[in-house]
Amino acid sequence: MDFTIPPALDGLRAQIAAFVVRELIPLESDPGAYEPHQNISHNILAAMRAKARAENLWCLQIKPENGGRGIGRVGMAVCYEEMNRSIFGPVVFNAAAPDDGNMMMLEAIGTPNQKARWLAPLVRGEARSAFAMTEPHPGGGSDPTMIRTRAEKQPDGSYCIHGRKWFITGAEGATYFIVIARTSDDERLGLTAFVFHKDQPGWRIRRRIPIMGPEEHGGHCEIEFDGLIIRAENLLLGEGDGLKVTQIRLGPARLTHCMRWLGLAKRCVEIARDYAAVRHGFGVRLAERESVQLMLGRAAMAIEAGRLLVMRAAWELDQGRMARKEISMAKIQAANTLHQAADIAIQINGARGYSKDTVLEWIYRYARQARLVDGADEVHQMVLSRFLDKEETAFWAWPVATS
Repeated sequence: MDFTIPPALDGLRAQIAAFVVRELIPLESDPGAYEPHQNISHNILAAMRAKARAENLWCLQIKPENGGRGIGRVGMAVCYEEMNRSIFGPVVFNAAAPDDGNMMMLEAIGTPNQKARWLAPLVRGEARSAFAMTEPHPGGGSDPTMIRTRAEKQPDGSYCIHGRKWFITGAEGATYFIVIARTSDDERLGLTAFVFHKDQPGWRIRRRIPIMGPEEHGGHCEIEFDGLIIRAENLLLGEGDGLKVTQIRLGPARLTHCMRWLGLAKRCVEIARDYAAVRHGFGVRLAERESVQLMLGRAAMAIEAGRLLVMRAAWELDQGRMARKEISMAKIQAANTLHQAADIAIQINGARGYSKDTVLEWIYRYARQARLVDGADEVHQMVLSRFLDKEETAFWAWPVATS
């Protein structure tokens, strides 16, 4: 692929970079900018979102006819990385999980009525959403075929849902939910995806699960369904298409995680380099020590490897392909790169890095989840092994242009 980007895209990237430096990074050192769960406070978020919209930096991932900029997956790779140079960046530009993945999925498969009812308020920033798939043992986690939440079809064509989900990101603040439930025992066609509004009866949040790191708005919740009724018009695609919906939703969403994580990894390296340039010990600057140079060099190379894998996967998606193999490779690389970059930066900064004087400790705690969310490293490694068994040496084949 051609790795040059159009001047207009680079201009958009530069505009985002300037916004992040001017508006967001200064907020990170202000204790008053945080809400109790260590994300940006809601009143400041509203003000920053208004500024982002005023500069036309809003919902870049959504097509213009649906209220966005329509920059494509390669464009998103360029811009999301720049957004997440600040820990507050993605949510300010309406490009944070889980809304990001839910919006892209609704845009791809929603009916006109579903887009008007469920997608448009998310694009406008008037509502938030959640994706309810993962279940406590013995239900489904990374393996959706194990899902036990059931949706029983009623005589009037609606569905009655019973079951439990957990670690549902954003649930406490969500207006709309997408839930994956079992409508039959068929291994491939047994799941169905539904959308419902938070005010519908028949479900509840059991608890907001405390976690190690800072949280997205709305936390990570355990929820219970006890007779939630959903009308047939609020199925996504059709009955039995739930596995297809999850594949359409999770692939691009995994990749956008990678794009954002690379931005955070770059920020870690920047903080480490800035400190190493001024900190002296035993007569020399840290930056002059070979051990520090080796750490920074390895981190820089790992980030660039992640960017190449992300770009390849983004390009595949822009060609209309699923890019499962490419996304799995990018997910493993980007998740581990973020964790390693944060660790290296804290090591170079010493006690300063372990303190709250920088955002490194925030990023470090956040980074540990990267190797778990949207499929643990080992799951994606198994996916790659299966591709290797199927494709053999063609696993590494170059795409060939048609004449």
